[in-house]
Amino acid sequence: MEQIVNNFFHLPVTDPILIFALVLFVILIAPLVLDRVKIPHIIGLILAGVLLGENGAGVLKRDMSFELFGAVGLLYIMFLAGLQMDLTDFKKNSKKSVFFGLVTFAVPMVLGSVSSYYLLRYFFAKSTLDFQVTGVFSLDGYLVLASLLIASMYASHTLISYPIVGRFGVTKNSAVNISLGGTMIATTLSLIILAVIVAMCRGEVSAQYWLRFVGSVLIFALIIGFVYPKLADRFFKHHEDSILQYIFVLAMVFLGGFLAKMASLEPIIGAFMVGLTLNRYIPRISPLMNRLDFVGNAIFIPFFLIGVGMLIDVRSVFSSLNSLIAAFVMSFVASFSKYLAAVITRKTFKMSKEEGLMIFGLSNAQAAATLAAVMIGHSIEIGVTPEGISVPLLSDDILNGTIVMILVTCTISSFATEKAARKLVIQQDQLDEKLSDEKLEDRILIPVYNPDTLNSLMELSILLKVDKSREPLYALAIANKNAAHLTSEEKAKKLLERAAKIASATDNSVRMMTRFDVNVTSGIVETIRENHITEVVMGLHHKNNFADSYLGDKTDNLLKATNQMTMIYHSTQPVSTIKRIVVAVPPMAEFEVGFVKWYDRVKNIAKQIGAHVLFYAHKETLDQIQVLVDRKRFGVPTQFKELDDWEDFLVLTGEVGDNDLLVVVTSRKGAMSYNPLFEKLPSYLSKYFHKNSYILLYPDQFDEENPESYKTI
Repeated sequence: MEQIVNNFFHLPVTDPILIFALVLFVILIAPLVLDRVKIPHIIGLILAGVLLGENGAGVLKRDMSFELFGAVGLLYIMFLAGLQMDLTDFKKNSKKSVFFGLVTFAVPMVLGSVSSYYLLRYFFAKSTLDFQVTGVFSLDGYLVLASLLIASMYASHTLISYPIVGRFGVTKNSAVNISLGGTMIATTLSLIILAVIVAMCRGEVSAQYWLRFVGSVLIFALIIGFVYPKLADRFFKHHEDSILQYIFVLAMVFLGGFLAKMASLEPIIGAFMVGLTLNRYIPRISPLMNRLDFVGNAIFIPFFLIGVGMLIDVRSVFSSLNSLIAAFVMSFVASFSKYLAAVITRKTFKMSKEEGLMIFGLSNAQAAATLAAVMIGHSIEIGVTPEGISVPLLSDDILNGTIVMILVTCTISSFATEKAARKLVIQQDQLDEKLSDEKLEDRILIPVYNPDTLNSLMELSILLKVDKSREPLYALAIANKNAAHLTSEEKAKKLLERAAKIASATDNSVRMMTRFDVNVTSGIVETIRENHITEVVMGLHHKNNFADSYLGDKTDNLLKATNQMTMIYHSTQPVSTIKRIVVAVPPMAEFEVGFVKWYDRVKNIAKQIGAHVLFYAHKETLDQIQVLVDRKRFGVPTQFKELDDWEDFLVLTGEVGDNDLLVVVTSRKGAMSYNPLFEKLPSYLSKYFHKNSYILLYPDQFDEENPESYKTI
């Protein structure tokens, strides 16, 4: 008991268990309190660090644990930024990103250099400090270098408010993507300025230095650009264990950070580049993405924010007039220059005020690179006083002013980002309503029977769900105690529980249904009728004998008995490793009732996994698909090739590669787009495409005058 009391009342707290518990309580309580006063959570965590740190109440010490978790949290922010970026939109807006990156670097560099030079001159004029300059530069030369270094601190920025963007679900907005691309350009240039200034102060700049720097950066880029994708592709194809996948991703992130450091770049650049590389291997709605996002936002990122707050010493700032002046000038110049860069970008590309505010919010926060620059600048000696005290390139006043600037810019950034995100969400919701031609209330039914196909069926069903849909997935097991060929009640329960577990990892719910019936088809049909199911996702039938049909009698009967969209999925690899979707569409498919619906589902899959799409169809059908692509903002690279005659279907054997998903849009007998040649599809698929993942897609084919009608068996 005495030890507990001593641990609690002797500050700072040293017991690691108690430290971790206190931090968790801060992470828990801060959002609950700040929600009432409408202050962003990020500010609450930074202020908590100020109050509890050594410069505040002294409850917690910024020891190695905070440095470790803080470093992890910072890399995590940059990694998630790259991972959640819409690469298609990023490529589309690459010129805008480059423009913004150069502007948000150049404007702070110009304003910062001029203001910092005169600020430092003022400090020296007011100071009685007398010292002898050492090194290769005169005092005025060092003042120029110090001014450039401070300006580079303004030019860089940290995506500290990016978690707000993720919380509001606007990570794919073009303003966000422009900000992310510009961030890497501005931060990279700023860190190069830092490296060059440090080398100049130490007299190390030479042709050999530049050759070594350029060479190491090229090697780093080659490893991230070519080696990482091959490793990721091989790993995700052969390992589906969720824990192994999570560990693999984290290992890749921190190895990337270390490689960047070895290349004389900051680790945050490595983490961001790894995020971009792994972007297409981790669907936005997937168990792995959910785990990465959850752990980062629950533990690592809050630790980083609290650690930033612990660096701030408010008392030291108010104890010196020079520190106060530095804090005011630095905070103003940093925020004004970033705001000016955002305004220039917004007006140049005629963006909305909300998008301009988002760009400013994301680019205003100073933290990671700024801290690195000021600490390095403070450690460089430029002279010695008569008493033998070293004089740093950046004085204590600049150091204190920088810490306050970090707090001010992070606060402004958080408020601006949250305000912009709220408005963009409202605008996006209104736009989605205007673009929606139909109410897409998706009720997806997954009949479960084979445990070997359950993972792939659930994975596909999750990707098919309409964004923001609150409907659960419907998993059905047909059981019968007396029929040996049907699923037993115990087996059905285990399969349904496993399906629910897979879905819950992506924050999706599953309605588990067990139906007792001697006829599988009738059980599925009745379930469709009772629950108003809109589509069915099922696995490919396993042939029991030579006379058995390719799809199986149960599937054939189901297609005859229902009109709902049905997908029969044959999976040979995880859907996250698919690089392209090849869609074969029959003539007159555009006249079917379910034309727009199946198009939307293919679009959802492609967007989630970042795959390209190639449509094969008759010219008239391709024209209608092009209309949908233009009107519905497909969002992924799309190609079109003519397939005039369905008898030429086998030309796809030369088109569909190892990492392609083949989607064959077919039709039930009697439908407008039905072709007798569809009867040959099963033999074609089993003979020529058995090594590929493919989907046989049967669209909705309701009677338009009576869309609720059902066929009878």
